[in-house]
Amino acid sequence: MNSLRTRLARLTLLLTPLLCFGVSPKISPDLVGVPPQTPVTVIIRFSSPLDNLEKQKLKNQGATLKADLSLIRSAVYTVTAAALNGIANDSQVVYISADRSVGATLDYASPTVGAQIALQYGWDGTGVGIALIDSGITSSPDLKDPANPNPSTSRIVYNQSFVGQAPTAPDQYGHGTHVAGILAGNGSASTGPNYSRTFVGMARHANLINLRVLDGNGMGTDSAVISAINRAIELKSTYNIRVINLSLGRPVYESYSKDPLCQAVEKAWQAGIVVVVAAGNEGRNRSQGTDGYATITSPGNDPLVITVGAMKHMGTKWRADDLIASYSSKGPTLIDHVVKPDLVAPGNRIVSLASYNGLIATGSAANKVPASYYQLGPGQNFSSDYYQLSGTSMAAPMVSGAAALMLQKDPGLTPDTVKARLMRTATKSFPMFSTVVDPVTNETFTSQYDIFTVGAGYLDVWAAMNATETAPLTGAAASPTAVLDSVTGSVSIVNSTAAVWGTAAVWGTAAVWGTAAVWGTSVFVDGAAAVWGTAAVWGTAAVWGTRGTQGSAAVWGTGAVWGTGRTAGEILNQLVNGEN
Repeated sequence: MNSLRTRLARLTLLLTPLLCFGVSPKISPDLVGVPPQTPVTVIIRFSSPLDNLEKQKLKNQGATLKADLSLIRSAVYTVTAAALNGIANDSQVVYISADRSVGATLDYASPTVGAQIALQYGWDGTGVGIALIDSGITSSPDLKDPANPNPSTSRIVYNQSFVGQAPTAPDQYGHGTHVAGILAGNGSASTGPNYSRTFVGMARHANLINLRVLDGNGMGTDSAVISAINRAIELKSTYNIRVINLSLGRPVYESYSKDPLCQAVEKAWQAGIVVVVAAGNEGRNRSQGTDGYATITSPGNDPLVITVGAMKHMGTKWRADDLIASYSSKGPTLIDHVVKPDLVAPGNRIVSLASYNGLIATGSAANKVPASYYQLGPGQNFSSDYYQLSGTSMAAPMVSGAAALMLQKDPGLTPDTVKARLMRTATKSFPMFSTVVDPVTNETFTSQYDIFTVGAGYLDVWAAMNATETAPLTGAAASPTAVLDSVTGSVSIVNSTAAVWGTAAVWGTAAVWGTAAVWGTSVFVDGAAAVWGTAAVWGTAAVWGTRGTQGSAAVWGTGAVWGTGRTAGEILNQLVNGEN
């Protein structure tokens, strides 16, 4: 570990000049070094609600108010970079971050979900509201209410756009519509004597609250997402919103305790809404020498939310041969080292609803579903109702739908109990390794089935619905933290989040269930020992162990490393050319 210490020492030396020149610790790192006269849009967090006096002080420094984010005691302002230090010196200002870009998490494209048993017993999400914060939803027969005598009645019960003057519908990108089908599609467009397959979502009769935050290129901003989360909380009682699905994300720039996106999702969680977030699709990112570890995106890095990675369906009805998708982002999280993802679910080549005027469908024929795949007899070449996509974006609504079924069955469940039951009952039988070769680059990617890759295991809907354990307190199911022993190079699991969320954390030593019950010995050595000790699968040669000095510094260092993230064009390119 001497090399690691050397690298961290160098990192400290690099940061020292910045501190000497007076850069305030209240300013997020991605705002440091911006040319002084450059106008920037920032989210300013205050120690108390924003009042007229504070507004005037900011106006005097050239700041222009754009939006109020009272949910997290913040506001969006435009200002020149030169004014940031002066604003940060205000005692009422807690933290200043950029109003960053967020994007849908996609990859390249088929389904397998085990909610059929729940459906057989009548659990279909009826009465439960799911807030879909995404690119909007294009109307489809699969999202109608078949029980209503009016055939035009939609289960999209509320629409609002947070993208400038853009409308909520149609879905100009195509991502939100696809996610909506996974959440709540009833299969109407693929049901009947002329069809060999029916594409049914997880909670086929749940209601959808359509909160659009992504534009026609699949991009949005922190402030739009925060405003949508706030709206979901406000509408909770009106539409019985029990779940928020966030199949989007961006790189991590600071601790979750400062990140405005994370602060917003925590408010929703504390309001009694289960928040499910895609882990991200950076599992193949080798740029920092971590082999894709420490690439979980925000707000999936928050310990409260349920963060979901993606599995590949291998063309059978059985889950035993399913494998992890190599693009699925892996933990621990940057800066805070929270153990993520929490669990994994099907996310590769998922067939769901199409928005054929959206950019995704018009940009690539690779996602189109042959009509012969589910229709009998002669007909059109490709489906006009469905297409396929891949990514943790597709895995997250599998878990959101499962949560909706659990809450329909037992409306009294808290978000923490939903999370704990999903993790406790997740299937933990995996191979040790799997390998895939990228068909375009010919690169080989090897995945290990450890806690930072598959979390607590593979989603098992029926098992979760029949679990009986209860998480005792709000925050009790906060994901634990991984801690590196710099002397031995081993990694252990601790409940440092207990300091924030209480001592009765589910995964702690005084837990309802021990760590062995949640993760099992097949995923990693039990919680009291090192995750990868000397007798473990990788031993001391782990990615961040004595051999992986670059990766070690990247994972356990003090800064975030993934830059500004991928552009919409890069996302689409991976969508077309990604893994089969």
